[in-house]
Amino acid sequence: QVQLVESGGGLVQPGESLRLSCAASGFTFHYYVMKWYRQAPGKEREWVAGVTQDGGVKNYADSVKGRFTISRDNRKRVVYLQMNSLKVEDTAVYYCKADPRGSNEGYWGQGTQVTVSS
Repeated sequence: QVQLVESGGGLVQPGESLRLSCAASGFTFHYYVMKWYRQAPGKEREWVAGVTQDGGVKNYADSVKGRFTISRDNRKRVVYLQMNSLKVEDTAVYYCKADPRGSNEGYWGQGTQVTVSS
């Protein structure tokens, strides 16, 4: 069955870094665009970053540009989110998502908690 399993979340202070991982199984990983979303308490889920099937094109929300980097390893079937210079407002549950080309109706992971303390 399809599985997306996030890991790497935790508690950090402002200005510190974390790297999230999402391990994929049960589908043809390299056919899918991979994305990261996040949802803070009381807020809508928002798109954070995306990377094309071959890793050649990356896009980011304005709120994280210059601080976060998305990448993927198709042999290992893993997508990463490197988060630097973390801010209190980055606190959220972070989810990975797999979408086939031209679709926004793909698979979701269960999420991993990131907490940036003040």
